[in-house]
Amino acid sequence: MQDKITKILKAVSDPTRREIFHALVVAATALPITQISSQFDMSRQGVTKHLKTLETAGLVHIDTQGRERFCYANANPLKEINQWLHFYEQFWDNAITDLGNYLDTKNEQ
Repeated sequence: MQDKITKILKAVSDPTRREIFHALVVAATALPITQISSQFDMSRQGVTKHLKTLETAGLVHIDTQGRERFCYANANPLKEINQWLHFYEQFWDNAITDLGNYLDTKNEQ
């Protein structure tokens, strides 16, 4: 079974899924799948597959109301990615500092 971070990264790795998620975040409200589908040059079934991947990652909640299915964005799982990346920032920061020190040493010579 995939861990949460893997599911989230898989969900946002596809540009279409990022666009769908972005549209939902910008809308700041639930959108029906039919409205989301109309924004993309693909079948409703194709958009639904993307939405299912986003839902599996916890980035989208799909609620059925009557015959219509509404999608809500949930950006909270991205916090987990941010925390994971934050750990690795120290290595990037150290590499930049080391490069700066190296260049300073070369300039002094």
